[in-house]
Amino acid sequence: MARGMTGRIAANDTGRTPAVRLGTLGWGTVSWLVVIVLAAVWEGLARSGIVTAFMLPPLSVVLERIYDDAQTGDLFINLGLTLYRALAGFAIATAAGIVLGIAIARVGAVRWFFDPIISVGFPMPKIAFLPIVVLWFGFHDFSKIAMVVFDATFPVLTATIAATHAVERELLWSARSMGANDRQILHEVVLPAALPEVITGLQVALPIALIVCIVAEMLTGGVGLGGAMITASRFANSPGVFAGIVEIAVVGYLLIRGMTLLRRRLLAWHAESQAPPTV
Repeated sequence: MARGMTGRIAANDTGRTPAVRLGTLGWGTVSWLVVIVLAAVWEGLARSGIVTAFMLPPLSVVLERIYDDAQTGDLFINLGLTLYRALAGFAIATAAGIVLGIAIARVGAVRWFFDPIISVGFPMPKIAFLPIVVLWFGFHDFSKIAMVVFDATFPVLTATIAATHAVERELLWSARSMGANDRQILHEVVLPAALPEVITGLQVALPIALIVCIVAEMLTGGVGLGGAMITASRFANSPGVFAGIVEIAVVGYLLIRGMTLLRRRLLAWHAESQAPPTV
């Protein structure tokens, strides 16, 4: 009987071995393998002659263009300005969205005033206001940052409202029964309980900030990743356009990855940090 039990256990372990080995790779390794495969397909397709080099330049040529821009300093100037505009607008949108979202959720008069504005403004393509913003503020950094703030505030705002409303009433009642005032309830109960969903809103708003900044740079011109791409397009510089795409993809990935790490750090006390990683 012991042998039979041992045999069944060994058989079960053997059956699980492929899944365990696959899980040990991790999603990070799988993601990098996908990127490598896509890069190889890009290079092979561009050099196969199926498409012209103008329509799809080889990845090696695009990377060479990025290297040349880095040596001349153009890459760092464009990248620095784009990150400055996107992150400055994102920071302002974060502060405004959280403060206003808490006020809307907790104060009836504020909710009465802003609720129709949010209902109309949230689904609206905010980039349509760029001509008005340019008329008011010109083509300088302020207009681009204003557009980022305008777009990125809504995800933070709606996430904060929903998170504040979702705080369990039992927590609020318990805090009040222990003598906590409104300020203590806000800082020690509402904000910690709402933090996970608020950070989710920030994770949505950050790529929106980068996208809006790039689009605003493309439409208004000047220095920046978007402006460099549209300039390359006007001069039929295909490697320059694709170089901008690769640069934006890398920057977007790093920003999202950084936000994910920040979430783990800020929510180290939360139950989601204790959950086992999915494989």
